[in-house]
Amino acid sequence: MRQARFLILFLFLVGGIKTAESADVPHPDGAPQLSIPDSTRLQVLTTTDGSTNVGRIIHVGTDSIDFKTDLSIVRIPISRIESLKEVPATARKAGKIWFENPNSTRLFFAPTGRMLSKGEGYFSDYYLFFPGFSYGFSDRITVGGGMSIFPGVSVDEQLFFLSPKIGIVSTESVNLALGALIMRVPSDDGWDEDPNGAGILYGVATLGSADASVTLGAGLGFVGGNLAERPMVMVGGEKRLTRTIAFVTENWVFPGVDNPLISYGFRFFGERISVDLGLLNILGDEAIFPGLPYIDFVIKF
Repeated sequence: MRQARFLILFLFLVGGIKTAESADVPHPDGAPQLSIPDSTRLQVLTTTDGSTNVGRIIHVGTDSIDFKTDLSIVRIPISRIESLKEVPATARKAGKIWFENPNSTRLFFAPTGRMLSKGEGYFSDYYLFFPGFSYGFSDRITVGGGMSIFPGVSVDEQLFFLSPKIGIVSTESVNLALGALIMRVPSDDGWDEDPNGAGILYGVATLGSADASVTLGAGLGFVGGNLAERPMVMVGGEKRLTRTIAFVTENWVFPGVDNPLISYGFRFFGERISVDLGLLNILGDEAIFPGLPYIDFVIKF
């Protein structure tokens, strides 16, 4: 477990360092950050009475802002601004704003190169028996974890996992990250001073837009202090079909295994919740038609 312990320590140390890129800008009275965006961005402004305006700030005054919509320019007191969110101009389709995919940092199980923003997080559950969480400590550091909850199994016999990830590159079309999946597996006698450990150290790249992207990943498995000599490889992607539905695929090639593991299915989502329904299968004579069912859900906060 030396590799895992070193990586965890490194990520927490880096996560505690504030850079100019990820540092918060203080605002009086907790008001949202007010800025004039460029032509490639739109702003969704919500006032304290629940009204929503889509457009751009064109002037920031001491007590109010001028907000330009498609129809007019309105002056809004800063004290009445509940929230302000920037989205790409391409997010407006047929007069509606397509909200962001709330589960953009993962395909089904595999991570993408995208990161949670500072202060964002989500609760997830895979196959009902594997709940977990993830939290963005900064724009470049995300740490998650969880455990199994098999009925009739004591805590000492459950599986625990930790999933730290660090963002290396983050742009509109290129996102690169390094991370790990670290699992603690109980031995036959329960936990002892040297519990069995296993996991994956990986690198992952996501190329493309928020609505259509390809993700490529490679990882080295480890058991205890022994690191695999050959990597496993993952190729996946997602394509948004409508405002609330996306197609997702995730496919793995494991060293020493002849038949790749493939998966495909759909993600149904709103602004804060997503549900994945998919099928798992292998390529080869032992394939099961149409595949084994896969399910997970995510609640973002």
